[in-house]
Amino acid sequence: MSEATKRPLSTYRIQLTPDLGFAEVAALAPYLRDLGVSHVYLSPILQAVPESRHGYDVTDHTRIREEFGGIEGLRALSAVLTAHGLGVVVDIVPNHMTIPVPEPGNRPLWSVLRDGPASPYASWFDIDWTGGKVNMPVLGDFVDPVVDGDLLRYHDHVFPFPDTHYRLVDWRAGPGYRRFFDVSSLIGLRVEDPAVFDATHRVILGLVREGIVHGLRVDHPDGLAEPRGYLARLRGASGVWTVAEKILVGPERLPDDWDCDGTTGYELLNRITGLFVDPAGRRPLVDLFVTLTAMPRDYATVVRESKREVLDLFFTAEIDRLHAVVGSDRETLVELLAAMPVYRAYAVPGEPVPEVSAAIVEAAGLLAASRLPEGAPVEEVVDRVLYGPAEAVIRFQQTCGPVMAKGVEDTALYRWYPLACLNEVGGEPDRFGEPVEEFHAFCREMPPGTMTTLSTHDTKRSEDVRARLAVLSELPEEWAAAVGEWSSKVSFDPALDYLAWQNLMAAWPIGGDRFFEYLFKAAREAKTSISWAAPDPAYERGLRDFAGRALDECGAAVADFAAGIEPYARSNSLSQKLVQLMLPGVPDLYWGNEITDFSLVDPDNRRPVDFARRRRLLASGAGAPARAASWDEAKLLVTTQALHLRRRLDPALPYVPVASDEHAIAFARGNRAVAVATRLPVGLARRGGWGSRTIMLPPGRWRDLLSGAGHTGRIPLAHLLSAHPVALLERE
Repeated sequence: MSEATKRPLSTYRIQLTPDLGFAEVAALAPYLRDLGVSHVYLSPILQAVPESRHGYDVTDHTRIREEFGGIEGLRALSAVLTAHGLGVVVDIVPNHMTIPVPEPGNRPLWSVLRDGPASPYASWFDIDWTGGKVNMPVLGDFVDPVVDGDLLRYHDHVFPFPDTHYRLVDWRAGPGYRRFFDVSSLIGLRVEDPAVFDATHRVILGLVREGIVHGLRVDHPDGLAEPRGYLARLRGASGVWTVAEKILVGPERLPDDWDCDGTTGYELLNRITGLFVDPAGRRPLVDLFVTLTAMPRDYATVVRESKREVLDLFFTAEIDRLHAVVGSDRETLVELLAAMPVYRAYAVPGEPVPEVSAAIVEAAGLLAASRLPEGAPVEEVVDRVLYGPAEAVIRFQQTCGPVMAKGVEDTALYRWYPLACLNEVGGEPDRFGEPVEEFHAFCREMPPGTMTTLSTHDTKRSEDVRARLAVLSELPEEWAAAVGEWSSKVSFDPALDYLAWQNLMAAWPIGGDRFFEYLFKAAREAKTSISWAAPDPAYERGLRDFAGRALDECGAAVADFAAGIEPYARSNSLSQKLVQLMLPGVPDLYWGNEITDFSLVDPDNRRPVDFARRRRLLASGAGAPARAASWDEAKLLVTTQALHLRRRLDPALPYVPVASDEHAIAFARGNRAVAVATRLPVGLARRGGWGSRTIMLPPGRWRDLLSGAGHTGRIPLAHLLSAHPVALLERE
């Protein structure tokens, strides 16, 4: 087995676009090799909507995307990467396909719309055939569809005529099929059917057999009818390293019976962020948030309200379909969905329900009962979704994820944000700080093949934006004074302004268009004044004016504040990077984040990366010890040295906590490497620095790969961390 086909040592995520295809990635091979990664991790490569810039809107499972270079371009890329010692990991999308406009672009779906249940593709899609037709939500005005021979045209939409097997309904209405979250243009696939699995995975598995693909990332497994069965089938067919995009909340853990190597790393991302958040900042920052926004102090209240709102706004069709198989009381079912604290509790029809799954749903039932009138049939509904008919059990689980995603990720996190670095996928924004001992305990139990990350294409903010925001937990009074000054000059919407100031400062420097587009998305997600379904041109004009005035009238002061906290933000940035890269697991580097990146939520974090600049920095020696001066150079140094060290280490080396100061976190990987990182740097400075505090290194002689200095035994932290706020030690 070649190095490229083994479990990755590290990955580098690249967002393929029509502008950056296989040939452009091939040109990056020397740079990525020198950076130290072992595998290139590609966004979805199957044929999607031609103009798509993310690739999750697949239209054809039989073709490699033409805009990227097609199958021949992929084979050429594979040859170049192999020559540079690099493997390939691919993101796959088993849960859904897109409904393109015009609709004939999805041939299997077109067949179903034309021929209905008689279509050979009828088993592909999770369709509700109640009434004999599937609802297609596309109508949006008073224009009538027009018959054009054997086609029915409505604006750019095209359907087969006559409309025997479908009905066109208002675009706000729920569709007659399972969809991805509330996105009616993404129709759910039934990969639990072996024939559908085979047809939709034939090309990807062929690439594995051909030696082109060496690892898989599975998008949104919680949408599937039976994630465990899917992963077992996938592993049996591929045999390669596989991680699942499973969002874990709080103490939740990946199911033991999933045949994969781990998750894509959000649970660790949130724990790492917590290491650099001061718990003492919670009260003053929540006080400030409540004062400025008039929102509730209790995050759980906002979550409940947000989930109920999206259930009513978006998921009527899903609830109707679920209620039809669960029976009992519809309102009780809705309240149970709102009370679920995780994306899914796993039960397989015909098998005993795992204790942990039963406990989650039963606890949600108790919470739902406290919100419902006395006598509501909560126990009956809980019993039905855990032990009832197979479709009731499965559909309840498939509905929980979309409610969490839309109610929490895409609503509550935009409404309740005392410290926005905590508002991440799977995060708990009311949990300030991660105790070091809890972090050590978590890391000791990490699966060796799980992915670790700090930034992804789905994070709400890049890692360096969060590094800046974390500093505010140590400077709540100074931050409150700054926001008070800026708000006295420029204000617009109390529900949004404070989020704007946090992100303006943390993403600085940022142009007016980027800032407005972020705020526009945030306002629509929050749904407190406008939404995707309810635009308001007057509000949008006011928001654009606010964004422009904030930059014009307060930009200099915002820049000064960002500059003032830069030493602390830089410390957080380098420290969290070192921690992530040296933990057990497979570290992923999101494109461009080998140096500083101050991106916000997508599409902002999918902007083109300036690889020419990164190449120049690396070629100039910025990745060599004692050469880093700027923040960018220092981050590149930490990244390259850690990635190259990982190539020399056994991935199975245990995680061993190393006792240290309260303002540091330290751990060893077996007896071969030690990582030491500064935390809560403002408090450290206020204390007067490291003073006489020391750290006892494990036995042996050690070389700091970042400074070049040699160390042994008990070392003063002031000496060890004199060049950088972090140290990366390799045993000589």
